[in-house]
Amino acid sequence: MDPAKAGETLRAQVDGRSPMTVADAAAKTGLALRDAESGLKWLSTEYRGQLRVTAEGQLVHLFPSGFTKPWEGRDARRRVMKAFGRGLMGVLRFVVRAWVAIVLVGYAAIFVALILAMTFARQGNDSRRSDGLPGGVLAYAFFRVLGDALFWTFHPWSPFSVYSASGWGGGGYEARRFAPRRAEGPRVPLYERVNRFFFGPPAPPDDPLETPRRVLAAIRAGKGRIGLADVMRATGLPREEADPMMARLMLDYDGEVGVSEDGGIFYSFPALRKTAEGTDASRASVPAPPPAAWDRGPKPLPPLTGNSAGANVGIAALNAFNLFMGFWAIGNGLTLERVTHLFDRVPQPVFDTGVPIALGVVPLVFSALLFVVPIGRAVARPFRRREEAEERGRLAVLRAVLERVRSKQPMTDGVAASAWQGATGKPAEPKRLDRELIALGGDIAIEPTGETRWRFADLETEAAAVAAERDAAAEEEARLGEVVYATDER
Repeated sequence: MDPAKAGETLRAQVDGRSPMTVADAAAKTGLALRDAESGLKWLSTEYRGQLRVTAEGQLVHLFPSGFTKPWEGRDARRRVMKAFGRGLMGVLRFVVRAWVAIVLVGYAAIFVALILAMTFARQGNDSRRSDGLPGGVLAYAFFRVLGDALFWTFHPWSPFSVYSASGWGGGGYEARRFAPRRAEGPRVPLYERVNRFFFGPPAPPDDPLETPRRVLAAIRAGKGRIGLADVMRATGLPREEADPMMARLMLDYDGEVGVSEDGGIFYSFPALRKTAEGTDASRASVPAPPPAAWDRGPKPLPPLTGNSAGANVGIAALNAFNLFMGFWAIGNGLTLERVTHLFDRVPQPVFDTGVPIALGVVPLVFSALLFVVPIGRAVARPFRRREEAEERGRLAVLRAVLERVRSKQPMTDGVAASAWQGATGKPAEPKRLDRELIALGGDIAIEPTGETRWRFADLETEAAAVAAERDAAAEEEARLGEVVYATDER
């Protein structure tokens, strides 16, 4: 019977809030034992079931929330908020890219044209043409800055020259010989650099199969036998997430759950051991285990912009120029109506025509808002660094626990605190360490000497069970046997 169909039969006829064995499920539904077992596995996947082990080694299936999904509302809200955030960021990115074409470039060109127009207007003999439209001092400052920028950019002996940076142009043979070459690779478009300046570099897409792939690599490296400790080591997932994931993997890869005499739970996937990666078809190679989660570490914090310093300075300067010109236009009442009189042959008297919207309010407000975005990201960056450090600390505590359990060494508060501080550089709060150790199944035990230590009974019995199963695993499970026919041989 299909596992989903068997699971639906169980869900309709048994009380999900009561613990049950495979025999209980079979007796209450009339299903065969194999169908009841596959149905319970499917239910564990759908409803985040958990396992208990009795002193005699029997498995008991438990569903803390019954056959309900109270987390669906929370997860749905998270998905909605995440989708809303993606949509909002998409709209903001679209606005920024439009702002590049319309404001950062268009407004800058308009303002430069106005400065030139006011400069030429001021050169006339009639002072009334520029009355109320001051432009001489502003134009002088603008052209002075522009001239200096052109000199330092294109002068062949300037350290900032584009010729020296590209290795061609002036400076003679020696200048071209020792000039640094431009970095190879595709050029980033202007709109993308502006997008990075305000919103940061785009995040790489997540691979939904990355975590299962690591678990499968750990299974193959462990002779088809694995425990939750191995899953946490390979993925870094907390225990409450690793347990339901193993239920899904058992359904997808023909896995079985077993219990040792001491009550240790292990998972067997003999079908995953078959491999053709040996030296020949009959000898199987030993797959390498995946790197531990603490060796990979958490995802690194992306750079603030991902642009070069020159690109960031240029974008900030262009936006600041528009911001300043919007403020200046408001201060001088530079409405569109007044701009049209700049080119009148017959001077017209200057009147107050209201607040300049197009040339004042719009560039001022939007340029100011655009500066708020990267400033806010920069302010939030220390908090993201703290989250990254706490994740490194959590992985360090996980490593200390798993290695101590495997080597049968005592685990104390001092060891956990030392692991956390070594990974983060800062001491951890005792309550935070206690939460992490309890989440891993730790219980405090007092030794006869009065010293306190942490015991992880589930992990200890599991480690012994997995080790025994691996020792007993037959090598024939991984061998393919002799090849008797091949289409590549003629």
